[in-house]
Amino acid sequence: MSEEKHHHHLFHHKEKPEEEAVYSETTYAGDGYGGVAAEETTVIATETEDYAKEEKHHKHMEHLGEVEAAAAGAFALHEKHKAKKDPEHAHRHKIEEEIAAAAAVGGAGYAFHEHHEKKEAKEEDEEAHGKKHHHLF
Repeated sequence: MSEEKHHHHLFHHKEKPEEEAVYSETTYAGDGYGGVAAEETTVIATETEDYAKEEKHHKHMEHLGEVEAAAAGAFALHEKHKAKKDPEHAHRHKIEEEIAAAAAVGGAGYAFHEHHEKKEAKEEDEEAHGKKHHHLF
């Protein structure tokens, strides 16, 4: 076999062309004595809209919210069980159960929010690429 090392790349980074917007700004400033000075500035703005990457990010965050909701819900059930089994510290376990339940609701709400952000990113991607929506209602 060849003595060259063959690297197995887990992540393939593709160079994407950047869209540049070039414009100039002219600023006029008075010196207070009736004189006017002009200054011209050229601005180059680069902007690439990667909707697929944004959609993937929101999908990942949605899954994290789901995991948070599941874990907090499981912990709430665990604390509810402990409250029954440990009557001496039942009040503490009930408080921890309520906190975990609130965290579960928060995680579910975050997952719901990210789900809608993902849908918006997908719609923006479809609009950017000329796909049209056919709303029937």
